[in-house]
Amino acid sequence: MEPFPVFLSVVFIVRNQSAHIESILLDATATISALVSDYELIIVDNASDDKSISVLKKLTNEHGLPNLQVYALTKEVDADTASWVGLENALGDFVAVIDPLVDDIGFLPEMLDRAVSGADVIFANNKQKTAQSLAYSGANALFNIIYKRLVGFHLAKEAPQYRILNKRVVNFILQHPQPAITYRHLPATGGFARVNLNYSSTPKTSNTKRLGDSIDRGMRLLVSTTRVPMRLVTTLSLFGAIANLVYAVYVLVIGLIKPDIASGWVSLSLQQSGMFFLISLVLLVLGEYILHMASLSNEGPLYHVAQEFTSARMTRREKLNIEEVSSMSGAGAVRVL
Repeated sequence: MEPFPVFLSVVFIVRNQSAHIESILLDATATISALVSDYELIIVDNASDDKSISVLKKLTNEHGLPNLQVYALTKEVDADTASWVGLENALGDFVAVIDPLVDDIGFLPEMLDRAVSGADVIFANNKQKTAQSLAYSGANALFNIIYKRLVGFHLAKEAPQYRILNKRVVNFILQHPQPAITYRHLPATGGFARVNLNYSSTPKTSNTKRLGDSIDRGMRLLVSTTRVPMRLVTTLSLFGAIANLVYAVYVLVIGLIKPDIASGWVSLSLQQSGMFFLISLVLLVLGEYILHMASLSNEGPLYHVAQEFTSARMTRREKLNIEEVSSMSGAGAVRVL
């Protein structure tokens, strides 16, 4: 198969994979270099505490692999934020985001074929999932049910992490105030031409996820995707106001037709408990929105790159705005445009 005449950026998220990162990148380089005419492989190290950085520095020296870009984070972040670190630094016409331990890079040619054919976003869903704890699986299923009911699509199946975006989609996400959060859902909800593909491949390793981090991530996705939580606040507030008005009428009627006011004690108790319940729900949802708005206005960057290094060997000279010019004497020179 002839290579696709495009410049492809591939983003890998890794953490504590010093024992396997070299073989992973060797296989990836062999696959990608045969697939496209020009490429870069962006490695985002998610705050590894093993020897991963040393291995990556060795792989970027003059005897290492070409076209590697490495970004080492100072602290561990969620997968969406780590993916965005690579995406916003990508130069390619198309950007693929891959978890090398879970996603099958061998499926990339079929995805890229759809991208070159005109699709803005290509999602690939692996039917074989890594095993997770019962608590995480239950919470994940509940979240996706709620998300589908509120937003209209199943996030895990219709917008999985394994994806290819063209440069127009990346630039569109960049315009949002917190692209690292909206990156997860915006390609599926922004009106782009998208293709959803399915494949089946056994993950290389189990990728156990923490329930607490996933709950926080899910709440951020919900409040950044839809206005339904805020609409729920206004609806509950309106219902509480109407209920109090109805209760006031009820008290007046009881006062007129009943000589013994104490007969309304049961109803009063039920009303009070109901009102306190509604107020609690309002405060809960409103609190989530306040936290979200505070994060937009006060929170600093979600990540910080501690180290950044590039391969000593680069094959994409034309992408670096470098051209050779010859002088009158015949000697060659290099000019940076």
